Amino acid sequence: MTAETGNDTEDLREPITRAQVVLWDFDGPICRLFAGHSAERVARELVDWLSGRGLHGLLTEGERGAVDPHVVLRAVDRRHPGSDLLAELEERLTQEELRAVTTAMPTAYADPLIRTWKALGARLAVVTNNSPRTVQTYLESRTLLSCFAPHIYGRTQELRRLKPDPHFLNRALNAMGAAPETALMIGDTPSDFAAAREAEVPFLGYARNERKAKLLREAGATLVVESLEPVLRTVRGQA
Repeated sequence: MTAETGNDTEDLREPITRAQVVLWDFDGPICRLFAGHSAERVARELVDWLSGRGLHGLLTEGERGAVDPHVVLRAVDRRHPGSDLLAELEERLTQEELRAVTTAMPTAYADPLIRTWKALGARLAVVTNNSPRTVQTYLESRTLLSCFAPHIYGRTQELRRLKPDPHFLNRALNAMGAAPETALMIGDTPSDFAAAREAEVPFLGYARNERKAKLLREAGATLVVESLEPVLRTVRGQA
């Protein structure tokens, strides 16, 4: 099952036909959360906030230059797990994500794909490193929450549970009473693929550009699409 171009619906038909449960990553497959609200700026502001508290030395030089706010969060978790400092930093990131929802860009074809899959009887869940509050707020804004609720599994202050750990996937499967082989995960990063592989869930990679597609293929993903349009077409073909 390979898809270098990601446009061959024959490659998609088997995993889609088999999938009774679809586990969606959030930022990427459903929307671009930071499309109008730079993740790099958020990471920098978290670093500045730590520096303002006299904790500049808590991070390495590489961590201080991170473009992903989760790098900063994980770094603090490694050094001060379960601390009030970590709780406050996580809440600051959640607030930044919630602000980003207002300028988030829906992924092309995601909304109709979600509604169609749900209408055809699939059960859907979100498994994400973002805050569940962020996911719920975005889905409500797109009138999509009923397609997923209550199955939204995301970041807590137990940061060791973030993907590539399969914790969120396993929680979703357990809550939905689903075997891994009856599910399909849609993700856009190597950590998504690693979590799916660990949970023994078939994986469909979504890559909005060739750079992200290359990263997924190098990680071992064999089915990668650069648009959700052929996925929607294949799902509609099952009706």
